[in-house]
Amino acid sequence: MTSTRAFAAPISERVLAPDLARGVMLLLIALAHSRDLHGAGYALGAVVASTPLDTAVQAVLTLFVDSRARPMFALLFGYGLVQLARRRAENGVDWADTRRLLRRRAMWLVVFGLAHAVLLYAGDILAAYGFLALLFVGALRWSDRRLWVVAGLFAIAGALLFGWMQVQIGAAPVDELPADPLSGAAFRAAVLAILAPTGVVLTATPVLIGIWAARRRILEEPARHLPLLRCVAVGGVAVTVAGALPLTLQAVGVWTPGSPDAGLAVGFLHTLTGYAGGLGYAAIVALVVVRLRERRGPLVTALAACGQRSLTCYLAQSVVWFVTIEPYMLDLTGRLGVAAAAAIGIGTWVVTVVVADALGRAGRRGPAETLLRRLTYGPREALR
Repeated sequence: MTSTRAFAAPISERVLAPDLARGVMLLLIALAHSRDLHGAGYALGAVVASTPLDTAVQAVLTLFVDSRARPMFALLFGYGLVQLARRRAENGVDWADTRRLLRRRAMWLVVFGLAHAVLLYAGDILAAYGFLALLFVGALRWSDRRLWVVAGLFAIAGALLFGWMQVQIGAAPVDELPADPLSGAAFRAAVLAILAPTGVVLTATPVLIGIWAARRRILEEPARHLPLLRCVAVGGVAVTVAGALPLTLQAVGVWTPGSPDAGLAVGFLHTLTGYAGGLGYAAIVALVVVRLRERRGPLVTALAACGQRSLTCYLAQSVVWFVTIEPYMLDLTGRLGVAAAAAIGIGTWVVTVVVADALGRAGRRGPAETLLRRLTYGPREALR
């Protein structure tokens, strides 16, 4: 019988670039989720800034964060699937066994996502990634051409879907959250039923591109891919800023779309170019790693530790959103300015980095990662 040896690398053997990118990405996730605390919510074009500082922060978030954090996270997820499968192949595990294990892990991610939404935060992404892994585990063996064709189709579909959603959100009144815990849990589960399939469509493209990139070890061996990384870093950020300008002008009150069709076009462009932004950010991190070489200071070490424990840190952020958002807790939904909400997001991320660094110095994995390993492999193999 084929060995079921765990395919996650020991902490001491992990490659820096993917972990550093995950650590930075969690800051973008925190900033994106801070929208729950100010009046615009997830209507990206809504004007809520009341001070020059709020206006400036809103512009920065619309240009560089909204619809840009998700693609970077998804690219790293797809990249990780290939890393896991490759490590098992190098240890003599056949593809059929690897495929079964990846699917089992994906099903547990769906369970994690459901529990996450019901208990803490409706804006879950884990369930969508679990479904994506179930749908696209076979994509690890697709041809490059097939990966890019399917990725392109999903990019168009995702941008259209999100653009349409933005028009609907902007036209709908904001519902009040349920005022008791049980109703709140039911509400979050209902929201997840909509967000999970939506997330599959929105994130399939960067997941598939991440698979392509991992085949070439672009983040593991960035020095070998400098021309490509420079092109993606410069071009990706330029494209993402240009594509975000119309929505940014709308969000700061300078310009307003004249019709729902114009609003759809603005949302489509913002989302489509957001994919380029996610790729560009990952390329920038890889270029930073090349410059660092072996010189890892305390900050880089802490950020990498956060990335190594990205599941734990992501869930820890949701504890903050639960406490600040829910009506039976602090009930801050829509009550803060844009800058104050972003400050809470940044502070939350900083705390998770500090905790992750402490765990790293102690040589311990994150509790969520440990639990997922135990559920995926079983208690004996997880301890190995």
